Amino acid sequence: MVLFLGPLIQLLMDCPWDWVDGLKVMFDPRFWALCLSDMRWLRNHVIAPLTEELVFWACMLPMLSPCTSLGPAIFTCPLFFSVAHFHHIIEQLQFRQGSVANIFLSAAFQFSYTAVFGAYTAFIFIRTGHLIGPVLCHSFCNYIGFPAICGALEHPQRLTVVIVYVLGMALFFLLLHPMTDPAFFGDIPICSLSAASSGFSVCS
Repeated sequence: MVLFLGPLIQLLMDCPWDWVDGLKVMFDPRFWALCLSDMRWLRNHVIAPLTEELVFWACMLPMLSPCTSLGPAIFTCPLFFSVAHFHHIIEQLQFRQGSVANIFLSAAFQFSYTAVFGAYTAFIFIRTGHLIGPVLCHSFCNYIGFPAICGALEHPQRLTVVIVYVLGMALFFLLLHPMTDPAFFGDIPICSLSAASSGFSVCS
């Protein structure tokens, strides 16, 4: 979540509610009942994160690891993960959500974005040995969406927002390795499947 510190602060600054009202909504059973009755919400925040992380990281990644070192596997698996999102093209074309050129341009951007995100969640899965981290990251990112960078640059409090964006990115890179130290999570079975590598080890 620290990577999205900028978007979260920006959202908080632009939100017409105060944080107390936000907490009231969050703990309101009617809000969650409404969410759970929405099939699109369920698909984006529950079903897709669970099934995709299970298939690509819990199943596919351990199959690739014995054939390659974990490093290449981290960057190979996300390519399949990205291709799996191409079904959005069909959905957008079917409902005519823009021109064909814009739809394919959007798909190319989404392919790149999901590949990077996939590499990150694969890294988290390997480092922790647990699927819950990637699932929660996936669900959270689906909820927040891609950061509104243009909106940040045009924000009335642009300097504050930009500083928080940069701070979030800096903290993300500083904390990524220590906060996912395998020593916190015990034995990581997938590390024993990896082909031997003399270089940098993801598991240490």
